[in-house]
Amino acid sequence: MEILQSIWFFLWGLLWAVFFMTDGFDFGVGTLYPFLGKSDEDKRVMMNSLGPLWDGNEVWLLTAGGVTFAAFPAVYAMMFSSLYSALMLILFALILRGVSFEFRHQVDDSRWKKIWDTCFFVGSFFPALLFGVAFANIFRGLPFDSNGYHGTLLSLLNLYGLLGGVLFVALFLQHGSLWICIKSEGDLMERSDRMANNIWPVLLAVAVIFLIASWFATNLYDNYLEHPVLFLVLIIAVAALVGIKYFLLQKAYYKAWFSSALTIVSCTFYGVIGLYPNMFPSKMDPSTSLTALNSSSSPLTLKIMLGVVIVFIPIVIGYQVWTYYLFKGKVKIEELKY
Repeated sequence: MEILQSIWFFLWGLLWAVFFMTDGFDFGVGTLYPFLGKSDEDKRVMMNSLGPLWDGNEVWLLTAGGVTFAAFPAVYAMMFSSLYSALMLILFALILRGVSFEFRHQVDDSRWKKIWDTCFFVGSFFPALLFGVAFANIFRGLPFDSNGYHGTLLSLLNLYGLLGGVLFVALFLQHGSLWICIKSEGDLMERSDRMANNIWPVLLAVAVIFLIASWFATNLYDNYLEHPVLFLVLIIAVAALVGIKYFLLQKAYYKAWFSSALTIVSCTFYGVIGLYPNMFPSKMDPSTSLTALNSSSSPLTLKIMLGVVIVFIPIVIGYQVWTYYLFKGKVKIEELKY
């Protein structure tokens, strides 16, 4: 039973990592939208670079949420009761972003477009920030005990939580700027290249500060100190982060983007591995913490779900790989309908 629970814990972490890797560049492009989109043509290129992909990327969010509900129902219940306000803000922001893709081009009016441009930015920036705040607070431990949750939305905005939010935003800005480099041409590509190079040292500094802060604010390093081989995850994260800069200098944007993707995945697993077996730790009463071992569904449920995952996840991956391949070319302004 414990092996099955551990498998599902790491599948849970993997699904979140894949979501951050795929939808992360969507958030990054949307956050950079008002800064790199100097003209309506630039904005159309940026938005259309995501058009065929963004909704498919969000499948991983639904999958991660579904796995939490089905495999760890107690965690799901506590998460959506304690982090309800933050999760609802994320949901509303994602709705605004999705609607902006469909509504911006419907009316040829500058004021109309400005409204949806703002929604596109808000719907990209705030989820990036709030996902980071939420996961940093999970790493830190949340104020709950056997009597329930004792925090508020404002209590999540502590220094470490905000640092986690800034880290996520920086990771996604780097990811998004590289995506624009891949998908655009001319002046927009050059500005995106400069932006990617400017973001990199900021990301490096924030990542280092977050790693140091985690030593004092969390227990994430306990598993690493007990099993030093796990530090390989951090080494991979550092190597991938350095790889971003190396490939940027060579103008090898695809390779830089894949290095950014690996950075996001390894950073996510840094936290997941440090948490294990905790999933929702309590800083008030550690005995009430929810773990993969005390909050999972029945063995039969986990076995059935594992069979479903083995069959359907490769299908989803294959579909997304095909989609990315199909739309791998640059977005050309003369080919856009809107």
